[in-house]
Amino acid sequence: MADFVDGTAFNHEQGNRARKLFAAVVLAALDDAIADNKKYGNGPEQIARWARSRDGREVLSCAGIDPNERVVTGLMSFVDNGVRTSVALSREESERRQQAEAA
Repeated sequence: MADFVDGTAFNHEQGNRARKLFAAVVLAALDDAIADNKKYGNGPEQIARWARSRDGREVLSCAGIDPNERVVTGLMSFVDNGVRTSVALSREESERRQQAEAA
C-alpha cells in the first residue's frame, strides 16, 4: 500500500512539473508576441495564429489551459496591452493595479 501511495505522489509531482514547464512555454510565446507587437505591430495576430495551431493547442492543453476561442481572445488582449509577463506577474504590478482600482 505504501508503494502505491508513493508512486501516486511521485506521478502527481511529475505532472505538476510538466504543467509548469508548458506554462513557461506559453509565457515565452506571450513575451515573443509582445515583442513582435512593439516591433512590427502584429503581435495579437501572431499569438492567435500560434494558439489556434495544432502545436499551440497541444502546449495550452499540457499547461492546463483549455484551448478554446475565449482563451485565444484573452491572449490577444494580453498581448495588445503590451505588459511583459514578468512585469504582469510581479507583486509590484499587482499592488499598483489594486491602488489604481481603489482610486
